Amino acid sequence: MAHFDTEYQRLEASYSDSPPGEENLLVHVPEGAKSQWHHIENLDLFFQRVYNLHQKNGFTCMLLGEIFELVQLVFVVTFTVFLANCVDYDILFANKFVNHTDSSKVTLPDAFLPVDVCSARIRDNVLVIFILIISGVFWLHRLVKFFYNVCCYWEIRSFYTNALKMCMADLPNFTWQEVQSRIIEIQKEHQICIHKKELTELDIYHRILRFKNYMVAMVNKSLLPVRFRLPLLGDSVFYTRGLKYNFELIFFWGPGSLFENEWSLKAEYKRGGNRLDLAERLSSRILWIGVANLLLCPVVLVWQTLHAFFSYTEVIKREPGSLGARGWSLYGRCYLRHFNELDHELASRLNKGYKASSKYMNCFVSPLLAVVAKNVAFFAGSILAVLIALTIYDEDVLAVEHVLSSITLLGVCITVCRSFIPDKHMVFCPEQLLKVILAHIHYMPDHWQGNAHRYETRDEFAQLFQYKAVFILEELLSPLITPFILIFCLRRKSLEIIDFFRNFTVEVVGVGDTCSFAQMDVRQHGHPAWMSAGKTEASIYQQAEDGKTELSLMHFAITNPQWQPPRESTHFISQLKEKVHREATAGQQGTVSEAHALASTHSLQSESEPRSLIANLLAGPPSLASLHLGREASLINHLSIGMSEGASVLRSLSPLSTSVHLRHSYTTTRLPRTDHAAGPGAHAMAGSGTDAHTVSSGSSAWEGQLTSMVLSEYASTEMSIHALYMHELHKQQSHGELSRHTWHRQESDESDHDDAEAARHLPRSSTFPCTATPNQEGAALQSSSQRRYGGTTDTLCGSHQLQRTPRVPMGGWSEAPPVSRHHDPVPEEELEDKLPPQIHKVT
Repeated sequence: MAHFDTEYQRLEASYSDSPPGEENLLVHVPEGAKSQWHHIENLDLFFQRVYNLHQKNGFTCMLLGEIFELVQLVFVVTFTVFLANCVDYDILFANKFVNHTDSSKVTLPDAFLPVDVCSARIRDNVLVIFILIISGVFWLHRLVKFFYNVCCYWEIRSFYTNALKMCMADLPNFTWQEVQSRIIEIQKEHQICIHKKELTELDIYHRILRFKNYMVAMVNKSLLPVRFRLPLLGDSVFYTRGLKYNFELIFFWGPGSLFENEWSLKAEYKRGGNRLDLAERLSSRILWIGVANLLLCPVVLVWQTLHAFFSYTEVIKREPGSLGARGWSLYGRCYLRHFNELDHELASRLNKGYKASSKYMNCFVSPLLAVVAKNVAFFAGSILAVLIALTIYDEDVLAVEHVLSSITLLGVCITVCRSFIPDKHMVFCPEQLLKVILAHIHYMPDHWQGNAHRYETRDEFAQLFQYKAVFILEELLSPLITPFILIFCLRRKSLEIIDFFRNFTVEVVGVGDTCSFAQMDVRQHGHPAWMSAGKTEASIYQQAEDGKTELSLMHFAITNPQWQPPRESTHFISQLKEKVHREATAGQQGTVSEAHALASTHSLQSESEPRSLIANLLAGPPSLASLHLGREASLINHLSIGMSEGASVLRSLSPLSTSVHLRHSYTTTRLPRTDHAAGPGAHAMAGSGTDAHTVSSGSSAWEGQLTSMVLSEYASTEMSIHALYMHELHKQQSHGELSRHTWHRQESDESDHDDAEAARHLPRSSTFPCTATPNQEGAALQSSSQRRYGGTTDTLCGSHQLQRTPRVPMGGWSEAPPVSRHHDPVPEEELEDKLPPQIHKVT
């Protein structure tokens, strides 16, 4: 077994998500006053089902979808067996003549074998019998699960109807925030959770996303083996649904997993004394699951192939260019996901960035391929035109052998060639498109900024935004590759996985064991390079990469304006909103036209809307000074320009620009007023949303839904502005540290490197790494904002060759090799709770 090494330390809970004095509360309710929903034992499954029923638009839609899934499985297996054993293809392909007494025309039933012949062929085929047995067992399992789910979801339907007072027919008109606020309200009456008097929005999110938060954190800390260096393909990402299923099976809910139930980590994994034994057990379990995947590979591969064939063949025939369409990869969804972000929130955010992402990828065209594609399309189009003309003249031309096939193939060829021909009206502006994308996806490696025109950036972005054809191919290859990833890659990380769950699991009253990163605590997991300087006590191994903690905190606070964060988080949010407000106001002043636009925007808003932030940033035009900005520009001026550019980007994309006239008619009467005594930060946050009952109390369901939609767009726009601001500030801070370090190096070494050489050492993300030369490595490591990926791959940086760097501690940080350090010994198990905050080397 490989040598295990880790740098993690135990992280204690930073705060209790309970009101003061309720840490050990058990609410007593008299027996006669108990409702049907009192003390639900498994709140994780309960809230997940409540959320799923809402997302599936009610009980009837959910039930119908489950039934069709069962029918689809039977159809795929039956139809495949029928095609393989009950069809005479010689008759179908006209290789055998059929004698008809009444007609000479061959019909489709003539190609079907008799029932007795078909049955005999099925009985004599051992492989078919084996597939039918496996499929039958799986279908029976799905059938039992279907009846169980129907019973459970009927109870959830009763909960919606009786407790939440929501009719199933009107459920699609309610947003999740409305459902969630009603759940919080009925907690006081029904005591769904007996450990707390009141539930918070974060409690519900934690229970729904408990395991997903762990997965997001493991991807953020580069713990999961999903990045590989292949001999011909170079740096690649492989993360499929099958591999994700196996990860969750091993970690969370499978036999022998790390959790004893949905809300509690097993006690032995919370202690560090037996970590090596636990790592051995986990490694052995991963090995057996990998072997099981290897044995089931043929069956799963056949199922994947048949399902893909039946699912995509008709789509490809109808729209041949659909394989060239792009979508967010499974890895991209996990990398770009905030902590405590529900599925519909993530999908909405990524969908808004889809068009800009497609335009960005289409900017990169090969002139050579474009020339070849134009000529191939011309030749294929000429032949296709002749065949179509002959078919129009006489339809008997279609009866000629291979004519119809030729027309189909030529049409596909022309469609494929057109995908390589650039639009003559397209303008090449990758930097602006990348800023638009950043406004919606919120995460981006540092070295992408300023390098949007490079093919290396495009290739790295393609790992997040992949072709549909690549997605299908990866899913088909997943049964073959997944066993080897489990056996040879994941097993080597067994000890790191054990340490991760021990060090980054905290127990929250009324919730259970959760990932500490999901607490979004800036003090415990903040990053100094992301506006957390002076507010965080986290070591470099406890810091979330790419500003995940700070951005997740802002996203959750804006999405759930009624949530009351801890004191440190409240201070961070208020300070950030105040900075954004101040910089946006300073960047938009100067002209009469801008002041007039600002005043007109104010007139359209009520006091409850995020007027000070949204109006200032969406009113003014972008500053042209950024086109001539020099390196000597001050930080404040650069930030103002960056905010102006971000505002112009958001103004061009936001649906608000097309619905201003809608909100003017009712915003002053429908939207609630906020408490002005809450302070500027709380005011801006509260302005992003509204109470559920207020939204739904309009004169019609349509007005309430439209109000929720507008407020949701306001919250999305506000979050986009904050994301752009935080990235701009992070970029400026990195530039400032890099400039100071470059000047010091030039003075001490008397070297004559120019600014272009220094610009190559911009901070690189831990998820999208970039190697450095030996002379550059020491300089890069002196800056706290410069990171290097500690996983299995390295990527291109400028014109440097691909190099393999030494493995560094998990978390994407490397330590300076020339410095010799003596580490203190690891405390014994009984002293585990008294670990010092320093980082210790565990051997």
